[in-house]
Amino acid sequence: MTDIQVYTIDEPYVKLDCGLGEAPYWEQSTNTLRFVDIIKQRVHVVQLDQGPSSHKILAELDVSIGTTADVKGNDEHFVFGGKHGYGFFHRKTGAYKYIHKYWTDDEVASGKEKLYRGNDGAVDSEGRFWVGTMNDPLVKAPTPTGTLFRFDPDGTLHRILEGVHIPNGISWTKDNRTMYFADSPTKTVWAYDFDATTGNISNKRPFFTVQDENGVPDGHALDEDGYMWCAVHGIGKVLRISPQGKLVAEIRVPTRCPTCPAFAGEDLYITSAADEEPEKFPESTKLHGSLFKIHVGVKGVRPNRFKWAGEVSV
Repeated sequence: MTDIQVYTIDEPYVKLDCGLGEAPYWEQSTNTLRFVDIIKQRVHVVQLDQGPSSHKILAELDVSIGTTADVKGNDEHFVFGGKHGYGFFHRKTGAYKYIHKYWTDDEVASGKEKLYRGNDGAVDSEGRFWVGTMNDPLVKAPTPTGTLFRFDPDGTLHRILEGVHIPNGISWTKDNRTMYFADSPTKTVWAYDFDATTGNISNKRPFFTVQDENGVPDGHALDEDGYMWCAVHGIGKVLRISPQGKLVAEIRVPTRCPTCPAFAGEDLYITSAADEEPEKFPESTKLHGSLFKIHVGVKGVRPNRFKWAGEVSV
């Protein structure tokens, strides 16, 4: 096996007790990192200029938020994929408002709104917000019955994939011709041909498969050179994968359960979750649920902003 570069993190950037820390997102204009705790239903923020002491919980919510994105031309709100659907969140007041639910009235009546929640997501080059849904583990153990949705700027909602198990990282190559999508229990990050004009995907194929039997791919981020940095939940690593799908580097994180990386300049910030087997892995629990940071010497691809054609009032 070819030697790979190894980075090691020994301490957290911010020591936290997130149940499921997720969706780190760098607000470049304010140099703020926000992220969520899906299980404890919180939104966290850190002012990176000020450092870890600036960490605060922006909001304690009555529903979970799984993923967020900035909105083009709007600095007061961000958009989210949450428990029941897509919505807007007011950065200062902590108020939120749904703008489109995932499920039809018949599906709500059948119990889907309770059984499922939004998980990971991302915005494509045309400002469409993709969010994957899954069984809410607080209600039912995950099964391959989730859906990958695409929410367009004109307010239309499209079901792109069915039969999803645990949807995670979504991204697009620089040439905009390939979309990556991880369905964690398959242990694989999948690649699809992507049509930026229509938003359609096709030609599913494996891009990278986690070989360690204890690990599954979680969230990921792409750097400017086209390499993927993918959190592997269960083995305490973030892997750097070449555009050809080859492992070239790994970050060793001091807990088994990293969930998602995000770039802020040349630094990578990594969220994590509580270890689900604390008695078996007591060492992992010492820093689980914390936020980590490491300098990797390459910048990330700047995330796209959601383009919303309607009004925003929260």
